[in-house]
Amino acid sequence: RARGARAAARCGIFGVFKQSGESAAEIYEGLLMLQHRGQDSAGIVTTDWDQFSERKDNGLVREVFPKEKVLAKLKGSSGIGHVRYPTAGTASAREAQPFFVNSPLGIYLIHNGNLTNVDALRESLVGASSFFNRHLRTRSDSEVLLNVWADAIHRAHQRCLLEGDCDPSQSATVREIVMRAGADLMQRAEGAYSCISLVKGVGLVGFRDPNGIRPLVLGRRHTPAGAEWCLSSEDCAFGPIAFERVRDVRPGEMVIITPEGELVSEQCVPGKPHPCLFEYIYLSRPDSVLNDISVYEFQLELGRRLANRIQEAGWDADIVVPVPDGSRPAAIEISQCLGLPYREGLVKNRYVGRTFIMPDQRQREMSVRRKLNAMRAVFEGKRVALVDDSIVRGTTMSQIVTMVRAAGAEKVYLASAAPPVRFQNVYGVDMPSKREFVAYGKTEEEICEQLGADGLLYQTVEDLIDTGKSLNPAIEEFDASCFNGEYVTKTGSEYLEGLEDKGRGEGRRSGQRIELLGGAH
Repeated sequence: RARGARAAARCGIFGVFKQSGESAAEIYEGLLMLQHRGQDSAGIVTTDWDQFSERKDNGLVREVFPKEKVLAKLKGSSGIGHVRYPTAGTASAREAQPFFVNSPLGIYLIHNGNLTNVDALRESLVGASSFFNRHLRTRSDSEVLLNVWADAIHRAHQRCLLEGDCDPSQSATVREIVMRAGADLMQRAEGAYSCISLVKGVGLVGFRDPNGIRPLVLGRRHTPAGAEWCLSSEDCAFGPIAFERVRDVRPGEMVIITPEGELVSEQCVPGKPHPCLFEYIYLSRPDSVLNDISVYEFQLELGRRLANRIQEAGWDADIVVPVPDGSRPAAIEISQCLGLPYREGLVKNRYVGRTFIMPDQRQREMSVRRKLNAMRAVFEGKRVALVDDSIVRGTTMSQIVTMVRAAGAEKVYLASAAPPVRFQNVYGVDMPSKREFVAYGKTEEEICEQLGADGLLYQTVEDLIDTGKSLNPAIEEFDASCFNGEYVTKTGSEYLEGLEDKGRGEGRRSGQRIELLGGAH
């Protein structure tokens, strides 16, 4: 899709611990499986628990790591990797992750999510209230999060020395200090954050915010030398490297895989899952299981419920056509439930290069026409039920409707597997401004007219939430804030108004030239 017309995932994170051998190639494979979560930059850091090796840059994974000899320079049996779409900060390669602090211990960190109190946290780091007056090199909330944690580790270490009841030269004590600092971080940071970190002398660390808004999954692989471990935004990344899903990292939990391969976990603060429903609608791959919910089964159920609404509306559709790629499961189920032929009428060009400069609507529209083509053989003379996973800004969909009509369609009905997006997403999806949304301030009839369709149906918020609960009854509440405006963390009107004023999404990136930097840094 045109980048300017759709919501974009914040990023994907991946980490691996191996008993021996190099880890870079497996991190590379993991990032390829998470590339859908971010396409602007990629980074990998590896370690032998003595030295770190790092490379990060703007570009797709295969562009940042174009040859085997590039990966060969990343030495070490453990490491972490990141793919990014910037939602907080800028698109500069300087903000590509991982981020690093050399004190305490030496910590690399990668982050998926968004902090909603980042300004207050940043201010606390650069004043007298910080253990050290820390210098932040970027505007990224991920760098802030890392430094808040590092500051808390310093404080916990000092308390250990002052109280005299612990020995910081012991690895178990250092782990306890790191976890204690994690609890301090979780009590201070607001918003969504799933993180993976390499901490020298401690191990591979993963933790998740107390609301579990963004996903983080633990995997394991058995070898003759012992268990090897993996952490990932989605478990779809486990398959190519033969890891098996163990469980989700729990909200408010920190897990540590020590340099010796021992798994240690602690519930740092009380947690209760509030998974983001947009993960299941749009962000995650259908072959992932998040919070014990199959993304594919979730999308099929959305299709069944949407089929009931189409039947009630009495649409006289001849065929069901998905807008590629994410709407296929829902469209297939709608086709089956309604007894209508399923047809692939929109062909996607997968080889269109990325557009780094999209300063105006004309260029965004051109990008859509380059990426999608409507087949006259499918549409001519047909009344079409066109299914999409979501309709956010509407610029892509209005052009698709025009293309389908130009290909000969008699009628074009639109069915969205997601409810209308009317509120900002503040937890790591690039949807910061209500004014950008086609549904903002409009009735469904007005939206339908603007999109140029003959009929429009959205999924209801109630059906969306009921679908999640039916697939995992243990989850009492989901984050549906971009649909119903109910935020699970402290998110005041002042913060939301600030997002509108700053233009954190389209306005921030409009016309911005992304500088490509060579070499490792």
